[in-house]
Formats: sequence, structure tokens, C-alpha cells
Amino acid sequence: MEGVNSRLKLFKVHISLLLLGIFLFSCENKKKTSVNAVQTDTMIVVNDTIPTILKDTLEEVEDPEPEVVRDEYFDDFIYQFALDKKFQLKRIVFPLPYYKENASLKLEKSEWQHDSLFYKYNHYTLLFDKEEDFDLLDEVDPSSIQIEWIYLKSHLLKKYYFECINGRWILEAVNLHSLEEEKKDFADFFLKFSTDSTFQTKHICNPLKFITTDPDDDFAILETTMDLNQWFTLRPELPTEMFSNINYGQKNDDKSPTKIVYLKGVGNGFLNTLSFRKKQGRWELFRFEDTSN
Repeated sequence: MEGVNSRLKLFKVHISLLLLGIFLFSCENKKKTSVNAVQTDTMIVVNDTIPTILKDTLEEVEDPEPEVVRDEYFDDFIYQFALDKKFQLKRIVFPLPYYKENASLKLEKSEWQHDSLFYKYNHYTLLFDKEEDFDLLDEVDPSSIQIEWIYLKSHLLKKYYFECINGRWILEAVNLHSLEEEKKDFADFFLKFSTDSTFQTKHICNPLKFITTDPDDDFAILETTMDLNQWFTLRPELPTEMFSNINYGQKNDDKSPTKIVYLKGVGNGFLNTLSFRKKQGRWELFRFEDTSN
């Protein structure tokens, strides 16, 4: 009888251990199922019924602003500023001071319309007084840069003021006003030069100094001359309504007897330079450079 009782007790122990194992396995499955259910429910909540404040937070996490190095390059910044609407809004001081002639306005964020600047065109222009000022593009490290639109027909100048604050470029103000009398001189000349072929012919040196890259050597520069027929064959498309200028620190003296218009393509390798001088009260094109690649 004792043997039977011992086997019975052993059997009960085995049964208890088996039931305990089944119970633990069942709990583990329930735990996994619970976790999966929470994850599934969370996905539904995130996609459909997430609170607004949390959604804004998630958007910032999913689309963070790139980390800015201490010295952010303006050319890299302005490219993203012009093309990225969300980035542009982050880099404007609101309410934005907007000066229009004698009126002083404050633009709220809701009033601002995306401005793609000159990136909606094939190329943009820079204005210099002399060749030495070209070095400013590589040598200076400005903390303040202005982008200008010069409207040739209406004689208006629109200027954007950018400041570098804590390594980040910020648009701090916009100013729209009439051109000063001194600026109208070259603006009026350039408008007629770009729209009137007969006028253009009378204001080009003949022969015209021509500088270009050597077709047989991309690193070599050829200096030669061209006649008027060659000019009209090779001349670039010129701005007829307005031209832009990025002031990196160049002086741009309105009374300077020389003006250099730098035409640079937007992502297409186009690069032309037109050099003008004022002789005996009249402007003329005396040098043309085509160093496109």
C-alpha cells in the first residue's frame, strides 16, 4: 500500500509541475499578445486620432532641421531657404519688419508668402564695381548679407536683410523703396542695352575683348577679341525686367565709372561676365567673358 501511495504522490507532483508549466506558457503568450495589441492600437492612434500637440511634436522629430555648423555657408543656406517652405518660415523673424517707402509694417507669419528669390529663374546676377571685388566671394566671412532686386522699369529696389546669429542665417527685415537718382543711371542704361539691339550695337566696343575657356584644355583661358556679329551669336540672355544682386560686402558705388554684371546659372554651370565702363558720359560694354562649364 505504501508503494501505491508513493507512486500516487509522485504522479500528483508531476501533474502539478505540468499544470504550472502550462500556466506560465499561457501567461507569456498573453503578455506577448497584450504587447502586440498595444503596438497595433498605438499605430492606429498615431495615424488617426493623435492629439494635435503630440502630432506637432512628432512632425518635428520626423522632420528635424539639419544641425547647423558654427559657420553656416550663406550660399548653402540661401538655396535651402528659397526652395524649402518650412525651412524658410523657421529662418524669418516674425513679426517681420517690412519697410515700404515711408510706411513701416510688421508681417505676421500667417501673412508671409513663400519667396523663392532668384531660384525660379535660370540664372541670377551679381553686381561689382571692379574685378578685385570678386575676391570677396571667397575671402570675406560676413555676418550680414543683403539680397537685392533692382526693378529696371519701375525704378524700385527691394532689399532683404540677412544676419548670421549664433551660426544661423536669419531674415530680419525687408525694405522696398525707390532707386536713388545715382542708381537710375546704370539701371536705365542696362534696360535699354538688354531690350534694344540697335542701342546695344552703339554701346559695344568693336572689336570686343573676349575671354573664354580653351576648348582643348578646361584649365586654360583664351583671351581674344570678337566683332559685333560674333557678339550677337554668342551673347547671353540678359535680364529685361529686373536683376538681382547679392551684397557680400562689395562697395557698389553708384558713381563708379565701371560696372561688372556677373551672370551665374542656377545649377547648370552657366557663367558669363559683362564688364561696362563709362567714357565721356556714356556706358559701353568693353569685355565679355564666357567661362561656363
